[in-house]
Amino acid sequence: MTSREKILTALNHKPGPVPIDFGGSHTSGIHVSCVAALRRHFGLPQHPVKAFEPYQMLGLIEDDLRDALGIDTLGLFGRDTMFGFPNVNWREWRAPWGQVVLVPEAFLPQPAPDGGVLLHPGGDLSVPPSGHMPRDGYFFDALIRQEPLDEDKLDPLDNCEEFALFSDTAIEHWRGELAGARDSQRAVVASPGGMGFGDIALVPATSLKRPRGIRDVAEWYMALVDRRDYVHAIFERQCDIALKNLETFAAIAGDTVDVVFVCGTDFGTQLSQFCSLETYNTLYAPYYRRVNDWIHSRTKWKTIKHSCGAVHPLIPGFIDSGFDILNPVQCSATDMEPARLKREFGDRIVFWGGGVDTQKTLPFGTPATVRAEVLDRLRIFAPGGGFVFNTIHNIQALTPTENIVAMLDAIRDYITAGS
Repeated sequence: MTSREKILTALNHKPGPVPIDFGGSHTSGIHVSCVAALRRHFGLPQHPVKAFEPYQMLGLIEDDLRDALGIDTLGLFGRDTMFGFPNVNWREWRAPWGQVVLVPEAFLPQPAPDGGVLLHPGGDLSVPPSGHMPRDGYFFDALIRQEPLDEDKLDPLDNCEEFALFSDTAIEHWRGELAGARDSQRAVVASPGGMGFGDIALVPATSLKRPRGIRDVAEWYMALVDRRDYVHAIFERQCDIALKNLETFAAIAGDTVDVVFVCGTDFGTQLSQFCSLETYNTLYAPYYRRVNDWIHSRTKWKTIKHSCGAVHPLIPGFIDSGFDILNPVQCSATDMEPARLKREFGDRIVFWGGGVDTQKTLPFGTPATVRAEVLDRLRIFAPGGGFVFNTIHNIQALTPTENIVAMLDAIRDYITAGS
């Protein structure tokens, strides 16, 4: 099988070789420090790694490393970063942990009072910063820039400023990305953006120079209860724009794309959910259903719902909303035991992730404990298809290379054994 065939087999819940994803989306990537370490481990040409997603400091995985890791996916992303500047005109930057990486020209880091790093939206130093990397950090946190709220003047359109129809520049970017992917033997995973209704990572609007509306995280969560009409109005407007952009994107992409990353909205904490199934079904599901129905009625694409945390009670809602895939499958959270998930939902949704814990096992375990957990997850999730191997969210900074290699060896041994 080609890599694309392996992914499609798994997505159709049919038995076959376990496919592997790293870098297909912004929630299945690898930190720049680990990308560089893996290049060294495999004896690949040494050069600074591109921090193509500077918010999480994810590293670009080039084709030679994809081959070495056995990756079956090819991720396609929009032109602009979370900070509103494009990934163009790369230059070197020495990160606080000492690694030299490549960053876009508008990545203009400024010193923070705590000794960390500040980033400004669009690279505009005349406006307040929107991102902060702590002195001992390895990625950026969003800075809240909430203007005083006047209840009488709240306008849902203010919270839609970042959602717009594709510009000519964006369309040309996607034409180039998709043209370059058409001959790939890997499954193409695209992230057109704009469909993450209520994604808390997007609420602070790190890309906007002077964001209006409700931009404070706590205020947003309260609005889900006491300003629900306001939130519905935002989602309605966002959904209308997203569907028009999907129409444009589909006309360019055709059958080149296999999977679309729809939504990164988190609904779970380590222990419970941010909302009830009833709230999900009434506040979120109508818009996700419109998006998924549009995609499934006009394309062959499968759709990804990302949510960290303890989302077991919400999975039926995700399925009813039309999502084909759940990522990252946080098995360490409450009621997210792998065997239970596979038994209850394995025939109705694809598990894209869950392969090994990135909070404890992979960064802090031994190669032996990593191998044992990976093999256990494969034995549970892989039979009958419906599983794409990925870690539980991105591989974090400075994860020991020997542990990542132990993970890869375990996958290959499992596949070779035909288990």
